[in-house]
Amino acid sequence: MFSYRHAFHAGNHADVLKHTVLLQLLAYLNQKDTPYMVVDTHAGAGVYTLDSEFANKSKESDSGIALLWDRSDLPAAVAEYVNLIKSMNPSGKMRFYPGSPFCAEKIMREQDRLRLFEMHSTEIKILEENFRKLQAHAAAQGQRISTRGKRIQIARVDGYTALKALLPPPSRRALVLIDPSYEDKDDYRKVKVAIEDALTRFATGTYAVWYPVLGRLESQQLPERLKRLAGTNWLNVTLTVGGPSSDGMGLRSSGMFIINPPWTLQATLKDTMPWLTQTLAQDDGARFTLLSGTTETPKARTK
Repeated sequence: MFSYRHAFHAGNHADVLKHTVLLQLLAYLNQKDTPYMVVDTHAGAGVYTLDSEFANKSKESDSGIALLWDRSDLPAAVAEYVNLIKSMNPSGKMRFYPGSPFCAEKIMREQDRLRLFEMHSTEIKILEENFRKLQAHAAAQGQRISTRGKRIQIARVDGYTALKALLPPPSRRALVLIDPSYEDKDDYRKVKVAIEDALTRFATGTYAVWYPVLGRLESQQLPERLKRLAGTNWLNVTLTVGGPSSDGMGLRSSGMFIINPPWTLQATLKDTMPWLTQTLAQDDGARFTLLSGTTETPKARTK
């Protein structure tokens, strides 16, 4: 338990999809002056070194961010994502890859709040150290970034449980990102239960769930179960970079399921996903899906 390390997978095609969507969600929230809260229930280490022992073992970034790094024809949403990654690499060499916490921190404003939770004992220490380095760098540039107090809080707490105490946020604006490793298949159930509970506390929040698309029944059922949650507007996008590998190993497909998505997101992804799928394709099995809908709240029966 808790053996998963995202450093093996940093910058892969699943990260490309997740972080491209995440930046669009944050950009939309930034359109209003009212502050908002971002909750990351499975924050990981925050920043990953692509030339580390972990990353070099899998080289998954070679089939993800590396394929976008030198392109001059990036769609607008992908360009925003790639430019953010490049801002973490001022030398021009692709070395550091920011996870969701650092992507969020880069886009969020001073008045917004970031709440990060991670249970892996090694990952939480690296996460805290990475934000300390960020704070020191900001101080050297005459800026102020606090990893304690109101703006950014980091805790070694179960993210599913922590979420309950944070909703609804004082400003009534929030984005909740849930992206466990799914190493424990019970995560599929926990995600659905967490979202269901969160909606009873804060029905108008935006909830973004990353999930792997696998042959496992639980993986196939998760988006269908999320679609059935009453009273929700939803958008589901998946990216498949190729057909199943001959040995059945490796992740080839993943999805982002968003509840209460910005009204602009579907059009943005409709323009973006064909290009992204073609660029990241590993074989002729590459494809994407983009679906949206509304699940009505059942009307009370009258006698």
